[in-house]
Formats: sequence, C-alpha cells, structure tokens
Amino acid sequence: MSKFKTVNWPKVILFGDSITQFSFQPSGWGADIANKLARKCDVVNRGLSGYNSRWAKIALPRLINNQNSADHRIAAVTVFFGANDCALADKNPQQHIPLKEYLENLKEISKLLAVNGVSADKVIFITPPPIHEAAWEKECILKGCPLNRLNAVAGQYAQACVEAAGQCGADVLDLWTLMQKDGQDYTAYLSDGLHLSEKGNQFVAQHLWELLERRVVDLPFILPYWGDVNAESPESSLLCSE
Repeated sequence: MSKFKTVNWPKVILFGDSITQFSFQPSGWGADIANKLARKCDVVNRGLSGYNSRWAKIALPRLINNQNSADHRIAAVTVFFGANDCALADKNPQQHIPLKEYLENLKEISKLLAVNGVSADKVIFITPPPIHEAAWEKECILKGCPLNRLNAVAGQYAQACVEAAGQCGADVLDLWTLMQKDGQDYTAYLSDGLHLSEKGNQFVAQHLWELLERRVVDLPFILPYWGDVNAESPESSLLCSE
C-alpha cells in the first residue's frame, strides 16, 4: 500500500442555466471565482443552457451523486435558475414554469442536495437578473418569435427565489433587486437583455464572492508553496503532504 497521501480537492459546484454555463467564458463570473480559488478548490461548472428548475431538479441527482464523499467534499453549491422559468406561458410554453412550482422546485433542489450531504448552509441561491425588454425583444425577433419575457415577471420569480432560500435556510444573492438598486442603469449589466455583459459578470462575481468567501476562507493551500519545497529531497515535500 502506498504511503503517500492523496491530494483531495474540495469543490464548489455552480449549478444553473446558460448564465452559469457561460460563466467560464473570458471575464465570466465563474472564471473569476475559479481564479480566486486556484490551488484551494475545484470550481465545477454545471451550467445547463436553456434549462428550467423542473428539468434541473430531475438532472441534479445525476450531477451530484457520490460527489460529496470524504475524498471529494463539496464546500459550496450555487443554484442559479429562473431566467427560463419566468418565460411567458403563452409565448414560450416549453421553458415556462408556473411561479409556485418554481418555488417548490428550488426547495426540492435544496432537499436533494441535503440528501447528498450538502447542507443548506453550503447552498447559495441566485435570483434571475432583470430583463431589458427592448434589447431582448430584438433577440426574440431575430429568432422569429415575439418578446417572451418581462422584467416585472422576472421580479416575481426573483422574489420566489428569495422566499425559497429563506424557507430552506440557504443564502441568496438577489440580482434582480441589486442590479436595479437606487434606480441605476441595470441595462449595462446585460449583453442582450437577458445574459450578462462583462460588467454584469463582474457584478455577479463581486457580490457572490461576498457570500462565498466565508465558506472557503479556511480551505488550505493545496501542496506546498514552491519556496517551501525541499530542493534536495522534493519527494519529502510533495508526496507526503496535502
């Protein structure tokens, strides 16, 4: 049996729709978080473009099962759905999820995480961001469909997300409210009326880190700093340490 210690990397899992899937693009909020946690934690992108909370709830067990063992513990999970759920029922019935079901789906996601060893204090819900209707309508027209999302409706889903987080005992990042706080021009945070611009990605990264940092601040630096490696016997430093 090997005497060497296995290097075990904790994980932060980003679970969401396209806004999460795209978060590892250049200047993306997920890439920013991963950069902050380099050498401490694996940041795993589990963004599923186009998904709503109903589909997410079904897919989650396949993504999370056996991921929280002693060798692969999860430090935190972000749950970022709602931008598709809030699609108007008469304009986009495939993605639309009724408001009450959306709230219950988020609560069920929290329960599924708990069953797999991820307690509520490790979960951060993220609300959908606001919708810039004029910009998003242009995108819809290019795809041959009418405007299928409204900012006021997105706000209802954001409030439901906040409510679900409170009922589950999880933290929440209320983007819909924060991006519109004090009447600021939230449109600068959006690239096409729905997805995030570079400024929007920076906004999410900054505010998410404020919630995430306390969950990961005590994670050790994995493998020794190069200056602490024994140059004459590197094995003693690198093979027997975490």
